[in-house]
Amino acid sequence: MSKRVNEGEVHAHQMTNSHILVNEFGYLEPASLEEAISLLSEYGDRAQVLAGGTNLIVWMKMEQMAPEYVVNIGKLPGLAGVSPQDGRLEIGALTKIRAVRNAPAVRAGYTALAEACASFGSTQIQMMGTLGGNLCNGSPASDTVPALLAFDAQLVIAGPDGERTVAVDEFLIGPGKTALRNSELLTLVQLPHPRPGTGSAFLKISRVEADLAKASAAAALVRDGDRILDCRLAYGSVGPTVMRAQKAEALLAGKLFSAELALEAGKVAAEEITPIDDARSTAWYRREVVKAITHDALQTAWQRAGEQGSRKQEAGSEKRDSPNPQSRIPNSEIELTVNGEQHRLRVRPNELLLNVLRERLELTGAKYGCGIGECGACTVLLNGQPVLACLVLAIAVDGSEVLTVEGLQGPNGELDPLQESFIEQNAFQCGYCTPGMLMMTKNLLQENPSPTEDEIREHLKGNRCRCTGYTAITRAVTSCTATGRS
Repeated sequence: MSKRVNEGEVHAHQMTNSHILVNEFGYLEPASLEEAISLLSEYGDRAQVLAGGTNLIVWMKMEQMAPEYVVNIGKLPGLAGVSPQDGRLEIGALTKIRAVRNAPAVRAGYTALAEACASFGSTQIQMMGTLGGNLCNGSPASDTVPALLAFDAQLVIAGPDGERTVAVDEFLIGPGKTALRNSELLTLVQLPHPRPGTGSAFLKISRVEADLAKASAAAALVRDGDRILDCRLAYGSVGPTVMRAQKAEALLAGKLFSAELALEAGKVAAEEITPIDDARSTAWYRREVVKAITHDALQTAWQRAGEQGSRKQEAGSEKRDSPNPQSRIPNSEIELTVNGEQHRLRVRPNELLLNVLRERLELTGAKYGCGIGECGACTVLLNGQPVLACLVLAIAVDGSEVLTVEGLQGPNGELDPLQESFIEQNAFQCGYCTPGMLMMTKNLLQENPSPTEDEIREHLKGNRCRCTGYTAITRAVTSCTATGRS
């Protein structure tokens, strides 16, 4: 039976090997939403849903969860994409966090949500994690949920009895708990179209880049001249769920905006929240931070409301490839194209892509590091996008193309210009992090041939260099940009 250890509960196996998945399980890959719901109904609490895998695979590695079956919904058609509709914006539950962040309609009309997605973990996690997964995780420290709550998001849920719609604040019940019932799946997030004069902002305080929030705030307000017509404030990491500060909202509604009013709203919000002391921060500090980030978020949202008004942009829907048929057998044959070479392999459901690359194909460039998606040493490109190979089930990437650091070299063994630049700029010391750095940089330069230094550092924020050689690494990347070459 699937089981997740409660917070604070001592696990029987305190020493775990995060490089492997110890427990075996049945792997199910439904071809339709209806089939996915049917499988969840059949297997009940013996099954867990896999979407992006950035939480589930970590829990399974740490032996905090051991499902008998994993139901991979990541390839279901029609559940990814950002699509403006009459009076609202629809975002599929399987839409990647980075796709939400970059969607023109989100950036134009829902700036706080775009900023929340930008603060969401590392670049690799943004490219793997899904909006629906972040919601269904039910974490009070979620980055996207404060923005969704500030925009009064509605969630469409599908189950054996059909569809139902739930407001995001009613969806959140407690730490790790949501209103999702057995055999149900979140399919769609609906955001009402912003009223004219709307501005928004999201701010997050954390220990380091790509970390969970000590506290976060999202503000969405409607401006009419010098007056606040309406305002919604939502906070993360300051209570058992993401929460609104309704007393602070009431203080602001109908008032003439001023910096003093914004500061007073922060003080009121600091009294409404219910923070705790934990490993990331103290309750006292969180209250003090909320005063400041409320003030700053309101100031930014107010300014944006004046600048942007009700500007509207269109965004197309993301298309999905047709899914592979459901697989129930304990061993499966997969086909992979790795560095241009085709491979046919039999893999077990609990084999990880990183292990297949290193141990089966003897491509040891991608490194074992933390094993839980925090260091970036295992980064490879999967169908052109960076993924953390330590969090990817090999069976789930059947038919995919993988590029590892070994594949950067030319047919005669000549190094890629990016590799040459790393050598010329001494952008490595022990070299352990270098393959992951190279793969992330390759992706960055494909997306943006002329990134600034800040953009380089932001893109590489999920790649740890234990030798702290970041300055030389940034210099090497800069020398390979279109600007650097000129």
